Amino acid sequence: MDKQKKLKEIFENDPLGLLNIKPASTPAKNEDERLVASFQEINEFYKTHNREPELGGEILEYMLYCRLKGLREDESKSIALEAEDKYGLLKVEKKEINSLDDILKDDTLGILDSNVEDIFDLKHVPKETTMPDYVASRKPCKDFQSFEHLLKQCQTDLTEGKRRLHPFKNEQQIEKGYFFVLKGVLLYVAEVGEKKPDENGKVNARLRCIFENGTESDMLLRSLAAELYKNGRRVTEHEDKLLNDIKGISQDDKEVGFIYALKSKSKDDKLLTIRHLYKIGYSKISVEERIRDAESDPTFLMAPVSVVAVFQCYNMNPQKLEQLLHNFFGNSCLNIDVFDKNGSRHIPREWFIAPLSVIEDAIQFIISGEIIDYMYDPIRQEIINRNTINEQLI
Repeated sequence: MDKQKKLKEIFENDPLGLLNIKPASTPAKNEDERLVASFQEINEFYKTHNREPELGGEILEYMLYCRLKGLREDESKSIALEAEDKYGLLKVEKKEINSLDDILKDDTLGILDSNVEDIFDLKHVPKETTMPDYVASRKPCKDFQSFEHLLKQCQTDLTEGKRRLHPFKNEQQIEKGYFFVLKGVLLYVAEVGEKKPDENGKVNARLRCIFENGTESDMLLRSLAAELYKNGRRVTEHEDKLLNDIKGISQDDKEVGFIYALKSKSKDDKLLTIRHLYKIGYSKISVEERIRDAESDPTFLMAPVSVVAVFQCYNMNPQKLEQLLHNFFGNSCLNIDVFDKNGSRHIPREWFIAPLSVIEDAIQFIISGEIIDYMYDPIRQEIINRNTINEQLI
């Protein structure tokens, strides 16, 4: 009894908890735990925003969107996460098998088909293809410190809205110094090799792509384009650089005004139903000062407006740029009567129905001189190549 009493006193007099027995902690998460943790980030996003991550969101949202899309397409992972899917994001549907008919209907591979001749009909045998002599793969980037600050600054610009994510639509957009997002990972095109036609007569070039995870790849330009078409986005230029002279801005360069894009806050039912309605204009003074009396100005539809994009213009004629944009989007110009406070009728001619990303693309094409090869399709709300139209008409 004395020993038990002493032991009891020892255990009770342990202020530092040295005698507490704690279960050993696992040094690292296993694969299942990592899967659950990655899905919990999506759940947290839904809890915070009351919606699932969308394609057109910020960079972090876009990464969660890609992750959710991948989980939905992987049935085994969707089923494994069913218990964690408290918001129904994975939409796991179980097929009930109650009869022989259910089994036959669920035979997606046609294994139970009764057509005997099918086993001799080799329709789906892969065609023999010629393997390339060299296949690009990712490897650790030895001089990653030379590019890390560029990738981090791009992330910051995306967060602050100074850059945007747009759909990838043209492999000619792949140039040295440009950023893209491939499967949720930011990449920087550090080098573009000599462009020359491949065996099919199409121009190709070897790239050096630096990824934000510290790896690099020397994939071909057309290979990167193919992946970006499927699961990628392009990152726009920094808004302060978008309209700079190609050689850059120096102390001798002069700022000559602003091209801006505005969105109306009008409560008019006719306007509320129109998506992608923007005013494209030019101002010598600051845009904030220009829109100060928007509620009293028919040019602004007699309603307040919000600024969605401002482009500083250097060493160029901004009025000419404005006119070129108005002409380019002329087939989508808003046609509406606006009455001022005195009852006088006005027809504003600077409002156009076109997505903001398309407007920014048009500006880039005007600066590069490529605008003559393109036209705006108001039905599809996208820029299309005139040569493609001509080929279809031949």
